[in-house]
Amino acid sequence: MTEENTIKNFISSLTKEQRWHGNHNENSNQVYLIAGRLSMIYEKGNLRYISAGNNELIRMIYSAVRIEGWLTVSPVITEEKIEKYQDSFLITYQCFYKMGEAEFRANFRIEGKSDSTLIFSFDGEALSAFRKNRIGLCLLHPLEECCGKNCIITHADNSTETLQFPARIVAHQPFVDIKGMKWKVLGTDCSVSFSGDIFETEDQRNWTDASFKTYSTPLNIPYPVTIKKGDTVSQSIEFKVTSDQKNEQLNSEFINLSLLPDQKSDMPRIGIGRSTRPEPITGNEVGVLKNIPFDHYRADLYLFEPEWKTTAHKSINEAIRLDYALEFALIFDENAIMQINDFIDLLKEYQTRIALFTIYHKTSKSTPDELTDTIAPLLKSAFPKVKICCGTNANFAQLNRSRPESIHNDYICYSIHPQEHASDNLTLIENIQAQSHSVESAKAFSGGKELWISPINIQRRFNANSENFEKALSTENFPPQADSRMMSLFGACWTAGSLKYMLESGIQGLTFYETVGERGIFQGDFDSRWLDEFHSVKGMLFPLYHVFRYLLMNKDFRIIKSKSSNPLKVDILSISDGLNLKTIIINFTEDVKKVKPQWNIENKMMIQLNSDTYFDAAYNKNWIETANRFKLTPESIITLAPFSVSFIE
Repeated sequence: MTEENTIKNFISSLTKEQRWHGNHNENSNQVYLIAGRLSMIYEKGNLRYISAGNNELIRMIYSAVRIEGWLTVSPVITEEKIEKYQDSFLITYQCFYKMGEAEFRANFRIEGKSDSTLIFSFDGEALSAFRKNRIGLCLLHPLEECCGKNCIITHADNSTETLQFPARIVAHQPFVDIKGMKWKVLGTDCSVSFSGDIFETEDQRNWTDASFKTYSTPLNIPYPVTIKKGDTVSQSIEFKVTSDQKNEQLNSEFINLSLLPDQKSDMPRIGIGRSTRPEPITGNEVGVLKNIPFDHYRADLYLFEPEWKTTAHKSINEAIRLDYALEFALIFDENAIMQINDFIDLLKEYQTRIALFTIYHKTSKSTPDELTDTIAPLLKSAFPKVKICCGTNANFAQLNRSRPESIHNDYICYSIHPQEHASDNLTLIENIQAQSHSVESAKAFSGGKELWISPINIQRRFNANSENFEKALSTENFPPQADSRMMSLFGACWTAGSLKYMLESGIQGLTFYETVGERGIFQGDFDSRWLDEFHSVKGMLFPLYHVFRYLLMNKDFRIIKSKSSNPLKVDILSISDGLNLKTIIINFTEDVKKVKPQWNIENKMMIQLNSDTYFDAAYNKNWIETANRFKLTPESIITLAPFSVSFIE
């Protein structure tokens, strides 16, 4: 049997859901609810998208049990009962939380009243003694409706203070000591009161989450603390709205897409990361990768480890075979002078293109200025034309809280992933938009230096609360850095969405994912090591492979800012060379969507990466050229299959 037939037979065995979002369980069973003027979705114990008409007021209310190390314990929901009426509802259920030694049980009650009031409460009990960082309710505020807007805070002593939801990302809590909050969204007055603890608000854009989060317990209270068996926790959130106007729900059949041709930016340099797979890259894999003209190849060197030179030699030889410039992420310890001199001596043995040197320190969240001041001049002396970057190997939060001030670096950097706080599909889609907020905020304090975002991953590489770099796998179990959605259509959708907001934000460069393996853009010449968790066989191309290829085949184009009337469901990325317009339209949902482009699409051709074309795209590296094309007419309503990426040119 040929490899092509093996791939086809394997994909035929995948369910529709596995092609959509890998092995990620998204049996959400969403329930649409009404409480007076409010509409919302109930899903897995959470209330989402609490809205008045088309105005989103609250993104989510949910509970969280977070133990030592800020690990989030996922609950098992039982005894769920939903009573749904015309303009009110009552939901009760029980949650059982268990991770390691931690065991906690809670009874929840969510009531929506006809007077537009919501009450979300729980009573919980520790079933074992364990170390916890936080147990309680959380309320997420949406960005677009809140950024820069006034909010009246009621403190524990009943005093009030008028503050603002920050426009740019603040490093620390904008609101503290909260008993109640009042704010307005387009004529709708919102108020919320908290009981059971004192709450505070953090700017979750620090982790590229698209929300402000109001939570308890305040961080100025020491943590972790031991909760004893039998200890109880009770909390409640009450949310009310009043409005002077009628909030109408606009249920348009179509999602409108528009272009902003006056807002253009240059294409940044786009690179790929070196694989953490144990097997070296093969000649066949090199051929598949060279089919995409990536600008650079990120290799991480832990200069404090004895085997770093072996890794360096392999990385350089791979980059030469791929004909990619090297992005070296250099991690130093207290022996930095000796380490940089050894590195420079090694690199001078080769004639290879270098895109960038990034400087990190083993024990620092963000590059210490004294390290940059020491290392950067030595690198520039040896390699005068190469740019120097410093910042954090972790989230924007670490950069924002420790901003580099050295004059010896050219770029500022940080990495991005969307799963610091939650892992469901909806949260990952929501968080894409916050990526551009991080760029805007970083530009405000970068001193005019360019931004370099590296790497961008669907899953986080390490826990930045306790580490500063990724450590080698120490188990044969499915690694926490991998995510089965990489091989799915959802992975292609999320990647295209991330590219949209990164490219439109005007940055110098960015690096995505890895080359091959379960964290790569295709499986490569070895079968999945964890077939039950990651459904892939050797030779299989992941759908996101074609997203990168389409974009980088047109890297001389400029980015044209574009908008969707409902970006949480459908979004758009547009590029143009001045004569030709090309667009990528993304359906983030498991439903068929219809869109209306607000520009002339006469005689445009469209190909769609979806569940049906997944078969051909999985084995044909030139699928973009050979896929069936459909001609569009001026009156065309474009139909998007679930979790699809459509290319129009």
